This record gives sequence, C-alpha cells and structure tokens, in this order.
Amino acid sequence: MRIEFVTDTFPPDVNGVAMTLGRLTSCLKSRGHYIHVIHTGESAACGETKKYSVSLPGYQEVRVGLPSPLKLRKRWKKKRPDAIYVATESPLGVSAIKAAREMGIPVVSGFHTNFHQYLQKYSLGKMQKPAMGYLRRVHSKADCTFAPSQNVVDMLKEEGFEKVKLLGRGVDTNLFNPSKRCAVLRSEWGARAETPVVVIVGRVAPEKNLDFAMDIVREMRARIPDTKAVVVGDGPSREKLAQDNGDVQFVGVKTNEELAKHYASADILLFPSETETFGNVLLEGMASGLITVSYEYAASALHVKHGENGLQARFGDEDSYLEQSIRALGQLRNDQMKDLARQAVLEMSWDKIAQNFEEHIQEVIQEKPVTQRRVKNKRTLKLRSLFLSDIHLGTADSKTREVVQVLKSVRCERIYLNGDIIDGWALKRGSKWRKSHTKVIRLLLKKMEKEGCELIYLRGNHDDFLERILPVDIAGMKVVKECYHEAVNGDRYLVIHGDGFDSVSTNHKWLANLGAVGYDFLLGVNRFYNKYRAWRGKEYFSLSKVVKAKVKSAVSFVDSYEEKLQGLAKAKNCQGIICGHIHTPADKQVGDIHYLNSGDWVETMSCILEHEDGKLEVVTYEDLMKELEIRPNEPIEDEDLEESPMEAIRGTAVARDLVARV
Repeated sequence: MRIEFVTDTFPPDVNGVAMTLGRLTSCLKSRGHYIHVIHTGESAACGETKKYSVSLPGYQEVRVGLPSPLKLRKRWKKKRPDAIYVATESPLGVSAIKAAREMGIPVVSGFHTNFHQYLQKYSLGKMQKPAMGYLRRVHSKADCTFAPSQNVVDMLKEEGFEKVKLLGRGVDTNLFNPSKRCAVLRSEWGARAETPVVVIVGRVAPEKNLDFAMDIVREMRARIPDTKAVVVGDGPSREKLAQDNGDVQFVGVKTNEELAKHYASADILLFPSETETFGNVLLEGMASGLITVSYEYAASALHVKHGENGLQARFGDEDSYLEQSIRALGQLRNDQMKDLARQAVLEMSWDKIAQNFEEHIQEVIQEKPVTQRRVKNKRTLKLRSLFLSDIHLGTADSKTREVVQVLKSVRCERIYLNGDIIDGWALKRGSKWRKSHTKVIRLLLKKMEKEGCELIYLRGNHDDFLERILPVDIAGMKVVKECYHEAVNGDRYLVIHGDGFDSVSTNHKWLANLGAVGYDFLLGVNRFYNKYRAWRGKEYFSLSKVVKAKVKSAVSFVDSYEEKLQGLAKAKNCQGIICGHIHTPADKQVGDIHYLNSGDWVETMSCILEHEDGKLEVVTYEDLMKELEIRPNEPIEDEDLEESPMEAIRGTAVARDLVARV
C-alpha cells in the first residue's frame, strides 16, 4: 500500500509521538509498503516533505503545523495514496483530513495526546470542555480514529467519538535491555553498587506531574539517604525544577544507545504522569529490567501486574503512589519481578503493531466505494516486444502518465524506442523538462536493469543529438539508426523511425522546425479547448487530426510516406516494416509487406505489441487499459519522485555512460 503520514512531530524530535511514528513507519516500510511522511521541522529526509509551522508560545519544543490544503490536494492528485494517517490535530492535520475527504481518499486519525487534560496543568481548566469539543469535531471527519490503550478508547467513546479502534504500542527489546547496565555511568551519578538509583524519563513539563515526582524522591531519600535521582529529558520546566532540586541530576535528552544505557543503569523507574494516552516510557523501563512505579491506567493497566512485574498505585491517588514508591526501595534485589517485567513486553514487537495497523487500514480502505479508493494494478500483460515511438519527452503535451501506466502494466523481453523519445528540438526552444519526463526514463532503465528487458533506442529526427554516438551498446541498451526484428514465425521486420523518408525533415530542417513550432501551437490551442470540453462533459477532441484529414496534401503525404517505407522493406529483403514519425498509427498488409506504424504519445497514444504467440498489433492506450481491466488514468503503485531529474538517474550505470558519450 501507499500510505502517507501527516504529523507535527517526527524524528529527530524526541517525544513519544515522534518515536511511535518513527518506529511504525520504519516497520511498515520493511513490510513492503510505500510510506511518505509530511511533517513540520527544520529539514526533511528522503521520503519526507517539510511543512511550515509555528512554535507554541512558551513551549518552543512544540510546533504547530500550518494548514496546507492546496499543496496537499495537488500532491495527492498527482500521487494518490491508498490511505492517509493524520497523527496530530493541528491546522495542518485538519487541512489534511479535509483534503482527503474531498478527494475520497481513506483517512485515519490518531489520538496520541490528551491535550484537553494538559490545560488543567497550565491553569486553563475552563478550556477543557471546548478543547474536547474541538478534538471530537476533528476526529469525526476521519473514517476511523486509532487510540493506543483501552481506557483511551473507552474515554473517547464516552465523549461521543465514533469508529474508535485500539492500536497498541511496541518496544524494542533488543535496544532496551538489562545488559546495557553501565558501572561507569553509575559512578558518574555518584552511585555505588548498592545505591538505589531512581530514573524519571520524559518531557520535563507541567503535564508530566514532575513536582509531585520530586516530592516522592525526597520521601524516598528520607528512607534511604544514599538514593540518587536522575531525570532524562528536556522541556519548559527543567530550569526551575533543577534550581529547586539541586540534589537531582537533570541530564537532558538521551536517545538510542545512550537512553538504553541510562534506563539499564538505574534500579527504579518512577512514572507519575496522569495525562498519558499510553506511556512508552513504562514499556522501555520494563524491557530494561527496572522496578516500575506507575498509576493503574494506559500502558500500566494493560501490562503491569501489581506486585508481580511492577508496582501500581490507584489512578489519581497520591498517597497510594507514595506508598508504592517507598515499597519499590525494598524490591531492589527482587530479580523475579525484574525478569517478569521484561518477559511481559518481549512479545510486544513494533512489527506486530505495524501488522495491526496494516489490517485496520485495509478494513478502512475496503469500506470505501471502489470508485473512491485507489485500486492497485494487479494484472500484468506478458509480451515478447513493445514498440513505442514519438513520446516527445520535454514537451508539455507528452502523455507521460499514460506511458508510465503502460510500462508498469507489461512485462516484455525487449522494448523498441523507435525515435523522438526525447524532443531535443523543443528543449532547445526552451521547453521545460518535467519530473514526469524523468519518470519515463527512470522506469525504462529500471525495466532493463531489474527485469532483464532489452532496450533498443532508434534515433529519430527530434532526438538527432544521438547521431554523434551511433551505433553504441551501453550496458545492454543499444542506440542505433535502424535494426531488424525477427518475429516468432521467422519473418524479418525493419525497425526504423522513418524521418529519412520525409523530404522536409531531411532536406529542409528549418522548415521542419517551423512546422514543429506550428504543431506545438496547435497542440497548445487544443489543450485549452479540451479543458473547456471537459468542463462541458464532452470527450477529447483532436484539432490536429481534423486538420490532417481535411488537408489534401497531408493525406497524400501519409500515403506517399507509407509507399516509400514499404519499398524500403522490400529492398532490405524484409517481410514487414515498423516505424513511427508521422503520428499516424497503422497496421496494413500491402502486397507482401506488413506495414506497422506505432503512432505517438502526444495525441493518439498508441503503440505496437508483439504477443508471446507472435501476433503483432497496434493498440491505443484506452484499448490496452480495457484489456487489462484498468480504468484509464487510474492511480498506480509507484516510488516517490521528489528528487530532481539528475538525482533520479544518477545511480544508473546506463545513464552515466550515455551522458558521458553524448
């Protein structure tokens, strides 16, 4: 599946939501899905897109994504996903849900943070009800909402949320492991082998209940004065808490191996937060073999068995929490509790969570009407050969999208690119090379390198810049002026672009260039005219075809062109000829000669197929899509193409060699 994530936070941000999304997307990619993440931040890696944001006043670490409806629609119209996952309820997330709904794309939201509960901690308790109303409205627009724990699922349903599904969390038990315990790190904390070390991990902010945690530490020290306390994390409350609690070590943000080492080198994890939707920290502490103290809700309610693999206090009962924290000091040598804590989370892999996510997404997709969801291209047509000509990459009217869909729908032994694939004339006149043009080149090279397809590129008149290197063989791709194709029955076909039999192209190139400009102008007029026809609900109309049919000289030119090529086939002792150039598809038997013209990918959108049984036929794009039971212009699976054209082909040996030679 192609799934796009929209979020205000993503690695390298350090918080529970970013960590969850980082792990989830990584596992989904490893399971073969195409994942793209749209997020706020200072930079974006490959497979990511950065969006504008503003920092939350007084809380610089938290960014709020700004709405981007037009850009999101444009992106998803071009690369329609199977589904969209919106992880945060910011204006960016809201605009993503709205755009997805308008386009009929399945959209799922995630409830990752109890923002409405945070307000009480920031003296904004009167805003809780309006905040919950806002969250309910946002999530009601999605097809489904994922919540990380059963108590959050129940809470949301009580608040009037519909279609809420449970999607748990995982933990990397290889990373978070008791074996990471470090005596050197403990000595830096001033802890001896028998010294109890209490660790508190997470954002250092009011909603994490850290003032209460500092009171707990003081009470624990009253029992065992040698007790050390370490706070791992950062946030708006760090400076004040560090100032008021000089005997507590605030070590800042730690990640990956460093974080795992800090967990394993402690003895007790205090997790006093009352606002979590889940609490990844608790799982990481259990995986590290710590005695954990938590309130009985969220992750604790799911995975902690009080007195067996951890200690629990009644939710919201501070006296109960203090009692369990003091009790934890007496469990420092309880290896059984530590082992059971780790055993409880060993099977909670992120791969399992990704599998559950995948299943939920599939259910949401299947609930959508087939006309509103992205259907994968499941059928592939097996051929001996495919003949394409006159694609005219580098022009605005090149039907690259349709070419790509054809290439992705067929598997063949060889592809003949019969001239005018790249329009060098148009590029010299200042025409713009687009990403979609790169996509065609990239896909052709991919078919050659990964599918073992042979590529034969025949020079045309618009790509006559290749003349200087003819003939050449580049890593399996032949670039020639003409060649022979042998059919299954042994018949020989001359394959040639055909511009040599157009007297204007060969003898009056200035006139041919002038004609190309006129043709481009006609196509431009035709493009705008057909936008109007589409608005009126009418089918595509080709102005140039009408002109060709009406102008007597044009008709006689085509007839003369066909006769000359048939004569050439006879002279070459061939039974047929395959050409392009004149943008007029044809499949004729004239005497002993089989004349085939592949047409073009500017207007007629046609090509020549050689089936496995040897049958040669000229087909249009629409006819081929009908045969494969694919709706024309239907979105198809594809890799991202955010990179520049040169980046897209930089790693290909063929491209390097071709550029060097030309």
